[in-house]
Amino acid sequence: MTNQPHETYAALLTACATAGLDATGAEPIRLAENAIWRLTGGLIARITKPGQQGQATRELRLARWLSTTGLPVVRPYPGLNSPVIADNRPVTFWEELPPHEHGAVLDVATLLKQLHALPLPDFPIGRLDPFVRISDRIDAATLPAPDRTWLHGLLTELRAAWAELPTGQPACVVHGDAWTGNVARPLDGGDAILVDLERCSQGAPEWDLISTAIKLTTTGTVAPAEYDEFCKIYGTDVLQWPGYDTMRRTRELRMTTYAAQHAASHPEWRREAQHRVDCLRGRAGQRPWRWRGIA
Repeated sequence: MTNQPHETYAALLTACATAGLDATGAEPIRLAENAIWRLTGGLIARITKPGQQGQATRELRLARWLSTTGLPVVRPYPGLNSPVIADNRPVTFWEELPPHEHGAVLDVATLLKQLHALPLPDFPIGRLDPFVRISDRIDAATLPAPDRTWLHGLLTELRAAWAELPTGQPACVVHGDAWTGNVARPLDGGDAILVDLERCSQGAPEWDLISTAIKLTTTGTVAPAEYDEFCKIYGTDVLQWPGYDTMRRTRELRMTTYAAQHAASHPEWRREAQHRVDCLRGRAGQRPWRWRGIA
């Protein structure tokens, strides 16, 4: 560790001590909205924001259930059945994945087709909330006050539009944040694995398809031929659904406010966050826009 350890390091030490695990030599993998640490012995610690115990508990239970269905999914550490609370932060432990890279768009289609075909489990999994944390993200953003006010207005508009969405496919188990970064493809050629189940819940399957569709229509990072293959594998083209525009705009708002929130503590992201706001406000031309990834 450096002389200035990350704010979650103390929680990591406390959680590991409580769980009887060794935090010696822990290495940060990703320190963003959630903090991910690698422990010795093939374990991963995931530290979420304070007050998220119920969500973390549900995520563990869903992961265990999904692993029994045959879906390739990240697996919780079997030694604990519930999160460890440290500094008011829920800490969960997971089996480390094999060496891997981000999955491909077609991996996302294959996994979503399997996931959406599953029956609902016999325990409550909550309802999808596409607007969770958005208001807090706007408030935390280092953006000009008029932009924050406008984003709050857009949030209000989209909440109303979401309530009026046309009928789509039947509700099912959805991942909630289904993009290539949440799919791990083992370097040894094994099956792609679905990871990060924080938003997994019951909801409209179209929401899971939007994340790939906007790579075609919003960010231009997926070629039309690749998107056509995605639709062929999954079996549906969400672009043809009348509710697409509302879901697209909601996902764009989530992506923009995620960048804006984290730009507050990462000045190198501020230009990208402002660019995304400018795009939404019509200051940067027509879609597709070129958005840089936020780590």
